[in-house]
Amino acid sequence: MRRGAENWCQILRLLVREESVVTNQGRRSIHSNRIVNANKSKDFKDPLASYPKVHHATAEEASKISKRNAITFATLLGTTGAVYYSVLQNISSKSSLEPIENEELVNWSGTHSCLVKKLYQPESSEQVEAIVSQAHATKQKIRCVGSALSPNGISFEEEGMMSLSLMDKVLSVDKEAMTVTVQSGARVQHVADEIKQYGMTLMNYASIREQTVGGFTQIGAHGTGAGIPTVDDSVVRLKIVTPAQGTIYLSEKENPELFKLAKVGLGCLGVVTEVTLQCVPAHKLVEKTFVTHVRDVKKHHASWLKDNKHLRYMWIPNTDKVVVVQCNPEGSPQAELALKEMKDDTNSRENNTLHALQQMVEKSGILKDGEESIHNLSPTECRDVLLAHDPLNPSWVASVNKAEAEFWESNQGVTVGWSDDILGFDCGGQQWVFEVAFPCGTQASPNHKDIQYMEELLKHIKKNNIPAPSPIEQRWSSGSSSSMSPSSGSPESLFSWKSRRKESFESL
Repeated sequence: MRRGAENWCQILRLLVREESVVTNQGRRSIHSNRIVNANKSKDFKDPLASYPKVHHATAEEASKISKRNAITFATLLGTTGAVYYSVLQNISSKSSLEPIENEELVNWSGTHSCLVKKLYQPESSEQVEAIVSQAHATKQKIRCVGSALSPNGISFEEEGMMSLSLMDKVLSVDKEAMTVTVQSGARVQHVADEIKQYGMTLMNYASIREQTVGGFTQIGAHGTGAGIPTVDDSVVRLKIVTPAQGTIYLSEKENPELFKLAKVGLGCLGVVTEVTLQCVPAHKLVEKTFVTHVRDVKKHHASWLKDNKHLRYMWIPNTDKVVVVQCNPEGSPQAELALKEMKDDTNSRENNTLHALQQMVEKSGILKDGEESIHNLSPTECRDVLLAHDPLNPSWVASVNKAEAEFWESNQGVTVGWSDDILGFDCGGQQWVFEVAFPCGTQASPNHKDIQYMEELLKHIKKNNIPAPSPIEQRWSSGSSSSMSPSSGSPESLFSWKSRRKESFESL
């Protein structure tokens, strides 16, 4: 580990140098098509002078924003074309090298905003080279942004930003080698759709598929699966524009030591403009969702990790319930068993009966006349509306959690679909998220520290009466070959990933 850090420092000095521009590809999966032009919005002023200069919503603002986002989130998703990087409307009279000045940007979930002095939107690697070279010469800081999906706003930089949203092409597909080369501004879902016609898909997916490939890989995003590494491990080649060395190519054959570092470089070595990804044959998954008790999770955890290609837990605070989601390739023994054990309940999920969360929204009278119909709100949107009503009230949050547990208990079942559709899911509108990752043994011998962590966390929530909303999500991955990945380790190692909403865990 120490040697890796020393190598990192040496390479950083070589490529960036002390006086160079520092770039940032994004700290959490971010998608170029969802940056919202906030020039006309009064919700996001920027009174803070902290670095980076972003606005952190107060509890009252967060409540208002959360309710608004919960009601409008489905509409925004359905009208991506209408909001497709609305800043682009200003580009018609400008060249791609001329920045848009004083543009206010808001991230995906409305938790951060930034008034950026210079926003660049290159259309080619050559233009990226020119922008980076100029910034290097003038000592101007630039950060890269895709969709501003990051819940912590780390892709925002007041001094200067670069959006790669116009560099979103799938460049080539090698069916024999099962690889695809894309510009880093391409959305993950777009890439998945394009390669599906070749009988290919990506190794794994995170919950949201609106990320750009650049952000998706540079931050080491993860799906879930004890035997599957983070997505950066599927990168086989990178094209990076650096301040001091110009454009360089990295792979296992081309500077392999730097390649291992740069695969999860957070963009700080330069701007990643092209990525080649290793793919796998397209396949369908059988997803089994059921609710169980904490004691059953403890009893079966080791075998579930071993027997399921993809495994995900959603812990529900203030209850003893855990939602378990197991996904396995169609035709596998696990998938066939799931189909025999549980009837596919897709139709029951789409009936007109109000589920527990909708019933709670209706009884509470939160929605006023003229607002979105309860029937049109998804379960996660209902959750957001309810939490926004009184987000720091422990009793209220606990009641929302119990309603969510009831929802899942009435929606257990089996679903079959393509891997990108199954592994991507609606995780809600507004996201203030903390995520932790740590080793928990090996795939052959898990040490159960992941479950011990959750037990201690739930006890702490109960003891301190913390308004902790559900779910606390838990996933797994194997070790990554990327030196800077949080899960850097051998292929046999096992890592646990847990994410939870930020506002209710400030006291932890």
